[in-house]
Amino acid sequence: MKTHTLFMLTPWTEDGQGPYYCPDCGVVEGFFVYSPAARVDLDIIHVDFQRPRKAVVDALGEENQSCPVLVLAQGTSLPAAAKKSLTTGRAFIDDPIAICNFLGVTYGGVLPHP
Repeated sequence: MKTHTLFMLTPWTEDGQGPYYCPDCGVVEGFFVYSPAARVDLDIIHVDFQRPRKAVVDALGEENQSCPVLVLAQGTSLPAAAKKSLTTGRAFIDDPIAICNFLGVTYGGVLPHP
């Protein structure tokens, strides 16, 4: 991957209840309200709530299907919050605040308050 890829969940219903949204994905969506230009430089892929989440599994392996997750472009200097998939070797960030911090630093957007 030449660019960073962000996987986010689409809203869903469950057992006739909902619709629901992912609160952690909402945090990242909130970042984009304040820093909309960052969207342009990312591949943002919305996936269904139900597992397996094939696109995420293809990128990070079955053990790393949580969303939101930012798969870092190859050759990126890895921040402290980055993890590495044992299945694919790809680096990623799966904490919403760490994702927002990385995007804010990388794209010159707002940063989460410490």
